[in-house]
Amino acid sequence: MKILYAIQGTGNGHLSRARDIVPILEQKGEVDILISGVQADVELPHFVKYRFRGLSFIFGKKGGVDLFKTYKNSHLKKLYKEIKSLPVHNYDLVISDFEPVSAWACIIKKKDCIGLSHQLGVINKKSPKPKKIDPVGKTILKRYAPVTYKYGFHFNSYGNSVFTPVIRKEVRELEPVNLGHYTVYLPAYDDKRILKVLKKAGNVKWHVFSKHTKKAYSKDNFIVEPISNESFIQSMSSCAGMLCGAGFETPAEALFLKKKLMVIPMKNQYEQHCNAATLQEMKVNVIKSLKKKHLPKIEKWVQSSDKVEVNFPDITSEIIDMIIKKHNQNEKAAILGNSITSWQDFKKASLNNFLLKNMQ
Repeated sequence: MKILYAIQGTGNGHLSRARDIVPILEQKGEVDILISGVQADVELPHFVKYRFRGLSFIFGKKGGVDLFKTYKNSHLKKLYKEIKSLPVHNYDLVISDFEPVSAWACIIKKKDCIGLSHQLGVINKKSPKPKKIDPVGKTILKRYAPVTYKYGFHFNSYGNSVFTPVIRKEVRELEPVNLGHYTVYLPAYDDKRILKVLKKAGNVKWHVFSKHTKKAYSKDNFIVEPISNESFIQSMSSCAGMLCGAGFETPAEALFLKKKLMVIPMKNQYEQHCNAATLQEMKVNVIKSLKKKHLPKIEKWVQSSDKVEVNFPDITSEIIDMIIKKHNQNEKAAILGNSITSWQDFKKASLNNFLLKNMQ
């Protein structure tokens, strides 16, 4: 059996999850890996057959996604060429972790695409949603990488198609300790802004991992360094608490390691606000932004000893077995395929066109 496993390369969570999923897939058949996106800091320790620019969301430095830069850097014609060049018909099974090139290639070439991602857990009708309605955010999640069959991951299991998080083997095997420092990962803020706010949050040690610095440095009670998988895991496993964005993998791993957790959802990022709604239901601390007005909440969290208990069993192999058993066949996809036959059709249907309309 030939399997194409396509991974979104914006952020680090998709690639972190792939570290565990790829070896399981390799036990089932011949696996080719595709990565698209330009904003990841984590490398995948496997041969990658296809590397595409894809369509990446661009992080800003003040707490959110920069929609204008996302649109400006999208290169829609190049994306269409990548989609047309991908030979999805050569594979018995195509699995997409919120990856647009593989998803749209399957639509155009009328082939099933199996979605396996956190985003599909978020848009599931049973998962919690924020009180504030965000039609743009919902459309982005639905239209970015549309698939035929949907399986998702979330902080809780919802029905038969949304599972608890994949916790990497290297994290599952850790023996966490508490050395007293607080680990920080807020990729939508630059380190200068982080230090300016947190220096007033009490005399504790902060270990900051930043997308916006290339060299490690120390200042007062802060250690700041670029993203490094090994260093980050070591810091997280030995911290007193984790302050991070309301993404998925990092909060899930912090909870699994029984760490105090506080999250800040990105602006213009509906997925993270959905995550925050779920985490709030679980009694995790959530603040709206990294501003001085939220310092009392940060100080209270630092001084507290509250931890949230979770149960994230290791069921990744069972999930992959179920997907292969149900979908190991080369059928024609039913979604959108009949309407996408040319560049103009794709241009009208694509997320890029939708983004442009909503920025005007």
